[in-house]
Amino acid sequence: MKKRITACLVNAAFFGALGSSYLYGYNLSVVNAPALYIKKFYNQTWTERYGEPIGADMVTMLWSITVSIFAIGGLLGALCVTLLTKLIGRKGTLLLNNGFAVIAALLLALGEKARSFEMLIIGRFIMGVDSGIALSALPMYLGEISPRHMRGSIGQFNSILICLGVFTGQVLGLPELLGQESRWNFLFAFLALPALLQLCVLPFLPESPRFLLMERRDEAGAEKAFRAFLGKKDVSKELEEVHAESRAQNTLHMASVTELMLNPALRWQVITVMVTMACYQLCGLNAIWYYTNGILRDSGFAENVIPYIVLSTGGIETLAAVVSGLVIERIGRRPLLIFGFSAMAFFFGLLTVFLNFQDQYSWMPYLSFTCILAVIASFCSGPGGIPFVLTGELFEQSYRPAAFMIAGIVNWVANFAVGLLFPFMQESLQTYAFLVFLVVCVLGAVYLYFILPETKNKTFMDISQSFAKINKVPLGDKEIENELAIKAGSKEVEKNGKVIIDGEMESSF
Repeated sequence: MKKRITACLVNAAFFGALGSSYLYGYNLSVVNAPALYIKKFYNQTWTERYGEPIGADMVTMLWSITVSIFAIGGLLGALCVTLLTKLIGRKGTLLLNNGFAVIAALLLALGEKARSFEMLIIGRFIMGVDSGIALSALPMYLGEISPRHMRGSIGQFNSILICLGVFTGQVLGLPELLGQESRWNFLFAFLALPALLQLCVLPFLPESPRFLLMERRDEAGAEKAFRAFLGKKDVSKELEEVHAESRAQNTLHMASVTELMLNPALRWQVITVMVTMACYQLCGLNAIWYYTNGILRDSGFAENVIPYIVLSTGGIETLAAVVSGLVIERIGRRPLLIFGFSAMAFFFGLLTVFLNFQDQYSWMPYLSFTCILAVIASFCSGPGGIPFVLTGELFEQSYRPAAFMIAGIVNWVANFAVGLLFPFMQESLQTYAFLVFLVVCVLGAVYLYFILPETKNKTFMDISQSFAKINKVPLGDKEIENELAIKAGSKEVEKNGKVIIDGEMESSF
């Protein structure tokens, strides 16, 4: 079968990610540049209201709430995504989500004019809701519209656009651009632009064909979507494959989180998603993003050059994510994840050593910064995007929304924990704080080495069978029977290691 990627598929991936994961990445970095100006605004507003300056502890508390409430909003968004994707579909959820981004942009941009720091806090919360929905709905959409031989590459658009969003926030936050006291509110007004662009383009691109056929019973719409994404007229094999899967699940409904958690045939898939998503947040990269300037300052760099040094971190992150997207279908998910976490652990160890000796040697801060870049590149080589791809690959249609809800909950709880606890870790452990992340990365790599099978270019049946032994589920159990029913309905037979449908190569999906 000829492997090709269509313009429709690329546009759906890019514009789907532009108003979703791109905004998430932008919000990770954009709060760094105007932090001092926002705190000054809090102090001025407090003085105008109450006739006295705000206390240092109160400023710290308000700023901590402003930063951390983003994760609380993200958790709420993750809890909503299952219901939204069922009611209005994957694409519909992404389009609706732009409303949250526009509302958040207005609140954050106009908070200073209205002399209301509450508007900034509420705006950050709403932006968190937007990101919580986006980080579940987008990978679900990308996984369902992608042919299996490029599921990983298309899924990495999520990671690439996160990195590009981080880099954009760093660039616009430069003092020569919007990182000034008179312009910082425009940094937040920018949030509306990607959302509006997605609203202009995404309505003209197809919905997930699997959603249309299996959940909406819209065969004509699914056929049209398949043709657009695959770039060919005859999509009968793809339709039959999804029909067969749908017939096998006719007696099943869209599973709830409780049903997914209690299903023994999916136990280790759920555990694997939870572990990879927890490691995604607890591996320490978000701590570097939230406190990048402070880390560089402690590493001995001058204050006036820090914003420009930070740009290189965003550039390295974006480059590593692009390279990962190019090689993921050749190397596979499992090797990239294990390598990424192992490399992060190695460079966190070196960073700890260099930070302990940076006061003794003038050149040591440069080695510390090199380790920061290496940690970022290692993260984006695999752990930065593959957990979202895996969540869509390890579960069939009826369990996928519930799986993304579980992944989203773990993601945002861990995100909140890092933002809340890392300052205290720094205070108590000093230069040894990054050893905690080293341990997390090692544990994650060991777990994935022993538990995770390779999912590259595999069907849902292949992946289920890979987990059947560890789940201690006989091949006759219901989950495997359903998969065999799909295989029988598709009239597939295995010959020389390749799956054949009616004497021809199997469908793209």
